[in-house]
Amino acid sequence: MLPMSPYIPLLGILVLAAVFMAISIWLSAYVGPRRWNRIKYQSYECGIDPTPQATGGGRFSIKYYIIAMLFIVFDIETIFLYPWAVTFDKLGLFALVEMLLFMVTVFVAYAYVWRRGGLEWE
Repeated sequence: MLPMSPYIPLLGILVLAAVFMAISIWLSAYVGPRRWNRIKYQSYECGIDPTPQATGGGRFSIKYYIIAMLFIVFDIETIFLYPWAVTFDKLGLFALVEMLLFMVTVFVAYAYVWRRGGLEWE
């Protein structure tokens, strides 16, 4: 008797999910209500008329991108901190000093941005 592959149940669940998805889409097209009107196709912004946008989607403030880059920097810091925290007891004093230097560098940059008003949203 052949041993059953551990991937066969996973394949079965994926096939079952695909069949369920196809049937759901097909049923929604035939069973759902068909009361289309012009108002349904209009944009909706919190109950008020949508504001017109310039061609190309308009311009974002540069502060938006600065906040996004700061978010990425602190995410990367967190990515470096997790492996260090997991193996903290095995790394020794050298790794502790290196991580403290890394954290001080990042927090100095954070303090600089904070002091310059980079986190103020106007």
